[in-house]
Amino acid sequence: MINHSSSIARMALLLLLLLVYSTDAKMDIITSSQDILLGQKIILLCKAGDEGDITWLKEGEDVDSELVIPVDETTSKLVIEKATMGDAGKYTCHCEFNSGHTDNTEKQLFIYEGPSFGSTTTYHEFLQGTDAVVPCLVSGRPAVNVLWLRDGEEIPSNEGRRVHQMKDNALRIGKVKGDDAGTYMCQAQIRGRPIRQDLPISVVVNVPPSVRMKEVVKTVMAETNVSLLCLVEGHPKPNISWSMPVHYDPSRHQFNSDRSQLTIQSVARADYGEYVCTASNKISDSSDIIMLHVFEASDVVITAEQLHVSAGEHVSVSCNVSGHPQPELHWLNKQNGQTVGSTPGRVYVEDGVFVIKEVVPSDGGLYSCMAVGSSGNASRDVAILTKPGPPHYLSVSPAATSVIFSLKTPPVSGGTPITGYALQWRQLAGETWEEVRVLASDTLAINSLKPYTLYEVRLAAVNAEGVGEHSDTKTVRTEGIRGEPDSPVLKDDEKKIEQRSAIIPLKCKDDVGTPVLKYIVRYRQDKDGAEWIEEELPSNACNVSLKALSFSTKYQLEVTAVNANGSSIPAKLNFATGAQGGKVTKGTVAGIVMFIFLLVFLVVDATCCYRNRCGLLMFIAVKLFGQKIPGLKGFEGGDGNTNGEVKLKGLSTPTDSMQQTGVQTLEVGQLREVTCDKAPLTKHEKTQVDRGLPTNNA
Repeated sequence: MINHSSSIARMALLLLLLLVYSTDAKMDIITSSQDILLGQKIILLCKAGDEGDITWLKEGEDVDSELVIPVDETTSKLVIEKATMGDAGKYTCHCEFNSGHTDNTEKQLFIYEGPSFGSTTTYHEFLQGTDAVVPCLVSGRPAVNVLWLRDGEEIPSNEGRRVHQMKDNALRIGKVKGDDAGTYMCQAQIRGRPIRQDLPISVVVNVPPSVRMKEVVKTVMAETNVSLLCLVEGHPKPNISWSMPVHYDPSRHQFNSDRSQLTIQSVARADYGEYVCTASNKISDSSDIIMLHVFEASDVVITAEQLHVSAGEHVSVSCNVSGHPQPELHWLNKQNGQTVGSTPGRVYVEDGVFVIKEVVPSDGGLYSCMAVGSSGNASRDVAILTKPGPPHYLSVSPAATSVIFSLKTPPVSGGTPITGYALQWRQLAGETWEEVRVLASDTLAINSLKPYTLYEVRLAAVNAEGVGEHSDTKTVRTEGIRGEPDSPVLKDDEKKIEQRSAIIPLKCKDDVGTPVLKYIVRYRQDKDGAEWIEEELPSNACNVSLKALSFSTKYQLEVTAVNANGSSIPAKLNFATGAQGGKVTKGTVAGIVMFIFLLVFLVVDATCCYRNRCGLLMFIAVKLFGQKIPGLKGFEGGDGNTNGEVKLKGLSTPTDSMQQTGVQTLEVGQLREVTCDKAPLTKHEKTQVDRGLPTNNA
């Protein structure tokens, strides 16, 4: 039934392929596969592409006609019901077309059997350390190649390797290890063809059990829980058991799922001893030991935890320690981290008793009684509390109506934090001290005092025990009421300006208020975009000295006084540096050139005016004085001999020296403007004019 269905499927496939190739004129042999399993049905379909006579050949010889089934005039089918090994070979489809030409096409068929693994065993067990051989029995035709693989990697056939493939296709593993266990793949493939079969084979390595305790010795404190871990290896998986120095108690002794870990609840001194872990499988058994030590924690008991004492009193505190093993007793001064010695003195320890004779403020603080031993450490603290000590390294600073205290280091606290300070003052010795309290975090200042007044001041630290001893008395005078400093005075009349430097005196003043701390000096060239240059002078400076300035340059100067309250309004001054000596500047050269040009112009213009009555001066004179120009004697109103012509007196006019058009004719009582527009310009022009003019004798 299965073979019949397979044949129907092949026929359907061939018909589909026939339809696909029906429009292709090229000859072709169509088959489902070139590799045919022995006994399967073979179907070859030849498509000629055109009408003709189709014949089949195998290896050049005609095929039995009973195997050939014509489909139509363009298609023929070759059918072999059961393939044999002899059916392998080259098949040729030959066609003599009705059109007169011939053509053929070929197809190679391969017949195979297998491969199969027969009775090959797929599970093997080996003892660790022995040599293992895993066979792979393979059969198949025409020939079969065998490979061994593990995790996708091919195992070589090199006999020098511990794990290799033997000539008989068996797998050899020398001196088997635990990590050799796993799945190996025997792969068989028909030689030269993509026909392959894989057989997975499992290899199991039996390993004798091994036991190792995670710790050889374990120390725990009493009343705690402890876990003992037993590390076990082996195959098959070993069974684990425990032996212990006490009877098994399910309420206190608990195991995990594979019994490799034993947990003991609330360990007691009786649990001390050896614990044995044993592992067993079908190969052998093994065991290991752990030693458990149980310690009792150290404990400390003291007679007091806090003592309030005054300076000069005596103190004593007793201390007892216990534990297993027995710890040592030590007293520690937590203020300096040092152990209190047993030598009698002002502070010492005797038979566990801590003693202080004549307490001083620096004795205040925490002291610890400690138990030190292999079972651990423990401690208890006792607090010695007293009033704080006097402030040292104290300085005072006067201000307007106030005094400010500064402490380089805080005073001794007396064992409890300093919460504030008591500030006291008075004007005269013997007067009653006035007092104000301030918090330790606030500024230590006495305010609302009288300005310019001498006071005695002192302070004392305050803690929870009270007011401590006062500091030494300081004498201080308050200052005047002032804010920001006045503007400094620049002495302009005393300044010294050189070619590239300037020294401007700065008026020094006595500070009656807040002292001047420094002067800020800023200067720049007096032009747009110039950058300011800034310098600082000390408070005692009396001159502003500027160097490396530019020649012949104007500068702006500003000086500002600075004190603790702020800055003054800047004092301003403008100055200019001198010209560079021994050289003429561009401005000087330009001035000289302009002066020479103006001088030449005036000389030429004056000459033109007085000789030819032209030029700028003549124009200005006419505009100012009109027709009657003072000093003009060369013109007269005319007489009967001149016929109304104007002549120049005192001037002899040489013959042919002037064109007639150069003399302006005046009506009676009228003087016209004289110009030089008609003055002869060239010798040739003068000659031409003379031809038409009468001489003065005419």
